Amino acid sequence: MSTTSTDPRAAAAALLVPGTTCHGFTVERRETVPELDADAYVLRHTASGARLLYLACDDENKAFAIGFKTPPADSTGVFHILEHSVLCGSAKFPVKEPFVDLIKSSMQTFLNAMTYPDKTIYPVATTNEQDLYNLMDVYLDAVFNPAIYTKPTIFEQEGWHYELDLPEGAGGEGSAASLREGTLRYNGVVFNEMKGALSDPMSVLDDAVNAALYPDTAYAHESGGDPRAIPALTYEQFLDTHARHYNPSNSYITLYGDLDVDRALAFLDERYLSQPSAASRRMDAAVAAGEDPSALAPNPLGVQAPVTCEYKRVEMATTPENALVGLGLVLGSALDRKRTIAADILFEALLGSNEAPVKKAILAAGLGGNVVSYTAAESLQPYELIMLQNAQPGVARELRRVFQDACRDLCERGVPRERLEAIISSNEYDLRQRDYGIADGVAIACDALSTWLYDDDAATLALKYSPVYEELRGELDGSYFEDLLCELVLENDRMALVELVPVDAGAGSEGAEAAELAAKRDAMTDAELADVVERTAALRAAQEAEDTPEDKATLPRLRVSDIGEARPEPPLVVDTTAPIPCLRHGIPTNRLAYAMQYFDLSCVAFEDLPYVTLLCRLLKQLPTREHSAEELDNLIAGKLGFLSFTTEVMTQPDVDGVRPYLLVSAGALSEKIDALASLPREVWSSALLADADADRVRDVLTQIRIGLEQGFINNGHSAALGRAMSYSSPSAVVREQLSGVDFYLFLRDLLEHFDERLDDLRAKLAELAGRIFVVDGCMASFTGSDEDFDAYWDAAGDLGLGAGDGAGRDALVVPAPCDRHEAFVIPSDICFAASACDPRRLGLDVTGTWAVAANALSYDYLWNEIRVKGGAYGCGFRAAGERQTAFYTYRDPAIDPSIERVERAGAWLGRFEPDEAAFEGFIVSCVSGMDAPVKPYALTKRRNTTYLAGLDPHAREERRAQMLAATPGELRSLGTDVTRIAAESPTCVFGGRDVIAKSNAGFNVVDLLA
Repeated sequence: MSTTSTDPRAAAAALLVPGTTCHGFTVERRETVPELDADAYVLRHTASGARLLYLACDDENKAFAIGFKTPPADSTGVFHILEHSVLCGSAKFPVKEPFVDLIKSSMQTFLNAMTYPDKTIYPVATTNEQDLYNLMDVYLDAVFNPAIYTKPTIFEQEGWHYELDLPEGAGGEGSAASLREGTLRYNGVVFNEMKGALSDPMSVLDDAVNAALYPDTAYAHESGGDPRAIPALTYEQFLDTHARHYNPSNSYITLYGDLDVDRALAFLDERYLSQPSAASRRMDAAVAAGEDPSALAPNPLGVQAPVTCEYKRVEMATTPENALVGLGLVLGSALDRKRTIAADILFEALLGSNEAPVKKAILAAGLGGNVVSYTAAESLQPYELIMLQNAQPGVARELRRVFQDACRDLCERGVPRERLEAIISSNEYDLRQRDYGIADGVAIACDALSTWLYDDDAATLALKYSPVYEELRGELDGSYFEDLLCELVLENDRMALVELVPVDAGAGSEGAEAAELAAKRDAMTDAELADVVERTAALRAAQEAEDTPEDKATLPRLRVSDIGEARPEPPLVVDTTAPIPCLRHGIPTNRLAYAMQYFDLSCVAFEDLPYVTLLCRLLKQLPTREHSAEELDNLIAGKLGFLSFTTEVMTQPDVDGVRPYLLVSAGALSEKIDALASLPREVWSSALLADADADRVRDVLTQIRIGLEQGFINNGHSAALGRAMSYSSPSAVVREQLSGVDFYLFLRDLLEHFDERLDDLRAKLAELAGRIFVVDGCMASFTGSDEDFDAYWDAAGDLGLGAGDGAGRDALVVPAPCDRHEAFVIPSDICFAASACDPRRLGLDVTGTWAVAANALSYDYLWNEIRVKGGAYGCGFRAAGERQTAFYTYRDPAIDPSIERVERAGAWLGRFEPDEAAFEGFIVSCVSGMDAPVKPYALTKRRNTTYLAGLDPHAREERRAQMLAATPGELRSLGTDVTRIAAESPTCVFGGRDVIAKSNAGFNVVDLLA
C-alpha cells in the first residue's frame, strides 16, 4: 500500500495502524512526541526480530540509523575496529572505500559511524529521498555482508598489523641481517586513533573511573581499544564477534523525517531483513559444526552490583599540569529518566559555574585549578563524574571530603531554588532550540538508544522530556532535590575515587611498547620476520589497487541533475532606523530571538589583544553594580538561553587587511526579550573590573589555561592550522594573539607573575572596557520576528553606549607575519600537522572549482595515501572561500611520510582523470554541503561574517555555480598551483616528543607545556 499524502504524519497514520502488519513489520504502537513535532511508530520485523522506530515529522533533512548492542568483553577495541572495517566494502558494493565514495558523491548532511561503550551506531542523513535509499543500501550491506570475511587486509589496515622498518644501509633487502636490524612496529588506523585518544588524560581518567564503578561489566573495558591490548585481537576473533552481534535480532533501526515510509519498510524487508547475511551464514556453519548455540550469543550487558572504590591510583606519562582526580557516582538506571535528568540539573546547579556553591567550595580549598562535572547518561547505569583538573599532589581524599561537606551543608540548608530553576529554564531553552550540531534525525536516533537499548518498550522514553521537566518544576516546592543529593553523595554505595598521577615519559606506554616489540622481533624466526615484510607489501598492494570499473559501477550515485535549486535566503537588511546600525535577519526561529553586537577592536594595540580575551572570559564571572556574581549567574541562566563574549577576526578584501571584533551574542525566548536587551548591557557596562577579586580572577585564568592545553592535545590539527596560517596571514597573527599559542604563552607568563601584575591587570581590563564598548564602530545584529525586533529595540534603546572619544581608533598595528617552522611538543604518542597560507599571497584566485578539487584531493588521494597507507586517523585539503588553503593531518603516527605525500598532491591532481559518474559525485557532494540546512543562529553568524569581512553577498551563489560548472580538465589545470601551495605554505606541527624527533624536516622544536 502506498499513500499519496504529502503530509508525512498523515501518511504514516493511514499506513501504520497499531496491530497491523506492513511489509513484514508489526506495528506495535503509535505515540505523539510533541517535543519533536512528530509521531513515533514502534515496529518489529517478524521474521528477523529487528526493531524499528519511525519518527514522522515535517523535516526535509531525513535520517536513517541502524545500531547494534555491542558490549565489549575486553579492551581490544574489536567493536571500534568493526565500525571502521565494515565500511571498507561489501558483497553488493565491492569497492575498497564505499564510505569515502559516499562522502564524495552523495548529498549527505551526515555520514559517519560511532562506537559507544555498549553500542555501535551507523547513521546517515540527507535532504534527498533517493539519496537516503542509496545511503541505506550501502550501509545495510556493509553491516550485514561486509568484505571482512574474504579480505583479511581490511582488519590489518583498520585494526592493527606489524611493520618492519629496515635501516638505511643495512644488508641486502630481505636478508636475514637486514631483517634482524629492522625496527618492528605496530600500525593501523584504529591503533593510531586510540593512541591519540588515550593521550587525553581526561579520557584515561574516565576509563579508570568506569573500570572502578563497573568492574564486572562491559563498562570496565575501553570500547575504543587500548593500544596495549589491540594487538591481542586475532582475525578469527574479529570475524566471530561480527557474526555474533551484527544480525537483525540484535539491531535497532531508526527512520526520521519527511519520507515515504511505505517504500522504506518494503526496502528494508525485501533487500535485507528477509535475506540471509554473511554473519548468519557463519553462525549457521558454526552450529552445523557442533558449536554450542549459547556460545554464539551476543556479549551480555549486565547490571553491576554495588561497588565502592575508596581510592585507586592511575599513572600516565604526561605533564604535571595534567594531574587529575575523579569522583564517580552511579546515579541509578537509564530507564529512570526523572532521576537521571534531575541529577544532571542538580550537579549543574552545584558545579556548573564558578558561582555554583560546591565548585566555589572546592576552588576555595585550593586543591586544583578547576573542577568540572558531567552526566554520562548513555549507559545502562548512568553516572556522574566530578573531575578536579590541575590537581595538587595527594589531594584525592581531601577533594572527596570537601565535596561531601559542601553537599551535606546544602542537604541541610537547601539547594538554592533560584539556581535550580535557572538551570531548568536554560535546559528548556536548549531543547526548544534543537541545535544539536548535527542533523536532527541523527541526534534523535542516538538519544532514543539511550533508553531503547535497555528495554524494548522504551524506544521513545528519552525523547519525551516535557512531562519530566514539568514534574521537576513541581518538585522545587519540596525536598526532592535535597533527598536526591543525600542519596547520591552521602549515602551512595556505588562510588569510586580515582587519582591520575603524571609520571615521566620514560615510564610510559611508548617505552613499554618499544620493549615489547623488540622482544617480539628477537623471538621471531627469520621466516616470520620475512613474512611481516611480505604481508606489509601485500597490504600496500591491496591499498594501491584501483577499484575495477565494474566494481565502481555497483555504487548508487546521484547526478548533478538531482540537485535542486539553491535554497533561497531572505535578504540581509542593514536597518539604519534602529538606534545602532543593525543587520536584520528574517529567519524563522521557533519563537526564539538572537541579538549580537560587534565592537570594533582596531582601537586596541596589538600587545593588548590578549587582555581583550581575558576581558571576554571574566565579564560574566564578576559582580556588577546591580548584582552579585552569583545573582548574575542565576539571572543569565534563568532569563537567557545563552550569553557569550568572544572575539572574531574578519579577513578583509585587502590581503593585508584585518578587522578584529569583540562579539557579544545572546539568545532568549520571545517572551524574555526584555532580558535579552538588558542583561548583556549590564554585564559589559557595569562589571566591577577595577577591583575584581584576586582569587576569582586567578581561577578563571587557570581554567582558560587548562582548556587551551586540552585543546592542543585533543584538537592539535586546529591549533596547527591556526599557527601555520599566522606565518603568512596578518589575520591569523591577530588570532594567535587572541586565542592561539601566543595567547597561551602570554597567559602562562601572567599566571606565573600573577600577584605582581594583578593591579595592572585590573586597570587594563577596566580601561579596555571603557574604550571598546562604545557606539563608534559598533554593528548590531538581530534575528527574530518583527514583533521581537521592535520589542527588543524599544527595551534596548541605544544600549547605553557612549560615543567614544575616537582616540586610538587606529591603534592596532599588526606585526608582519614570518615563517617560524615550529613543532610544538605536547604529551601525545601521535602528531597533528598543517601547512597553510592565504592563496592571495601566491596570486591565486580560489573559485568554486577549487572546492571540487579539495574534495577530490581529500577523499581520494590524501585519504588513500595518508589515512589508509600511513595509518593517520584523519587528513584533508581545504580551500575555504578565497582566503585560505591548507593541508592537515590528524592523529598521524609520523610527520615526514605525510609531508612527502602532500608534496605529491599537485602531481596527482594534474593526472586526475575520473570517470563521468565519479566526477559528478564530487560536484554533488560539494554543492550539497553548501546547500545543507543550517540552524538560525549559525546562519545568522555566517551572514554577519559575509558582511563584516567585505565579501560579495552574491559570492556563495557564484561559488555554487562554479562548482556545478567544474570540469576534470579545470581540476587538472590546478595541479601546478596545488604543488606551489604544498611547497610554499609554511608548516606547523603539534605532537609527541618522540614523533617530532624522528622527523628530518628541521623544525624549531618548542616544548609548549613545559
